[in-house]
Amino acid sequence: MNKIDLHVHSTESDGTFTPSELVSYALEKGLSAIALTDHDTVKGMEAAEKAAKGTSLFLVPGVELSVEYQQGDIHILGLFIDYKSKLLLEYLERFKRTRDTRNKKMAAALSNCGMEISIEEMQAEYADAVLTRAHFARMLMKKGYVGSYREAFDRFLGDGKPCYVEREKITPKEAIELIHQAKGLAILAHPLLYHMGEQELKKLIVQCKSDGLDGLEAIYSMNNGAEERQMKELAAEFGLAISGGSDFHGATKPHIDLGVGRGNLLIPEEVLLNLKKLLYNGI
Repeated sequence: MNKIDLHVHSTESDGTFTPSELVSYALEKGLSAIALTDHDTVKGMEAAEKAAKGTSLFLVPGVELSVEYQQGDIHILGLFIDYKSKLLLEYLERFKRTRDTRNKKMAAALSNCGMEISIEEMQAEYADAVLTRAHFARMLMKKGYVGSYREAFDRFLGDGKPCYVEREKITPKEAIELIHQAKGLAILAHPLLYHMGEQELKKLIVQCKSDGLDGLEAIYSMNNGAEERQMKELAAEFGLAISGGSDFHGATKPHIDLGVGRGNLLIPEEVLLNLKKLLYNGI
């Protein structure tokens, strides 16, 4: 059985594998397809496409957009996007500018707490990457201010912590429209990670479905067997396609491996074929 992974991150956001290294690793793992879905950027797509050209790996262009829902965060994956779409690139560039402002404020907040980290050294350390809190966590570890990635978030960078800074967000409707304008499919990422009750989650899905949502990430690293069945049933109930991914980040999430998640993840190629059918039938 051919296996795939439709949720993967590179060094262009908060992963630790470069786009070309991801392609090589996917081939090493025997995967037939992966989707590069970096947070709020498509900068890694050209390098990934170049690395995948002439190999057996099918590369799905993607992105993971952070959106606001009821004062919290949810994530919408865009799969099969035209990553050169003018509207998409304009949005991502605007988002990058607001993120840059946020990062400067975060660096200042850390310094005010006695941890000397400048935005200049962050940019030098993680050249060309879209800086996120994950990068700040790594720098805090490198400088010995914290002993672990988790500690960095629990003490300083997590929501509501002393050095947390709000970022610009868009609504689910805006994210879905943006993905559709880029000719892609909009998938609700890891629904169970939002820790909603059953009715609250259904309410979210109903809203997103009315906004044009195409599918749910029902097969996911952190889901057990019962949870995976629950998500598949939920997708069927609302007429949504099924997607699946590991949410691989490399060393940032060492317990999650490409294609297999925590060791028991299996995403059959049939998932990709069904998404292709949906895409070709039109959005």
